[in-house]
Amino acid sequence: MFAIVRTGGKQYRVAAGDKIAVEKLAGEAGDTITLGDVLLAGEGDTVADASKVTVSAEIIAQAKSEKVVVFKKRRRHNYRRKAGHRQQMTLLRITDVGAGKKAPAKKAAPKTEAAPKAETEAKAAPAKKAPAKKAPAKKAAPKAEAADKKPAANKAPAKKAPAKKAAPKADKK
Repeated sequence: MFAIVRTGGKQYRVAAGDKIAVEKLAGEAGDTITLGDVLLAGEGDTVADASKVTVSAEIIAQAKSEKVVVFKKRRRHNYRRKAGHRQQMTLLRITDVGAGKKAPAKKAAPKTEAAPKAETEAKAAPAKKAPAKKAPAKKAAPKAEAADKKPAANKAPAKKAPAKKAAPKADKK
């Protein structure tokens, strides 16, 4: 029997005994996990109901994938940057693909128990007063006034437009 499962944003076609490398999953080597997102399942040419199929796998190892080299270059600017990246991955051995009970969904804790505790804590702790409002922030001075206060030494001299040369006049003779 085979199944197509989705994990880590990718889809994998798996069967019992297959080994696959997926995005990092929580757990240590030897742990057994259940891949819950089964998209399709079947046997040969027939397709089974994917909602009733479970895929269990054993974690072989937590490892890093091959290095990806990131190299940036801008021509004629003496700009070169080289960096590498190794993605974390988990090696899995598929132990079982078959019809079975899906893992039961975790139920939320009843609200009746949590509410009384909150009320008793509120009664025991004195009520805190709201902090006093702060005065509004002062407005900044206009930029024109700030520019006038700067010393003249810091100001850059204004560039003058280049003077136009007079065209030579033709002599009248």
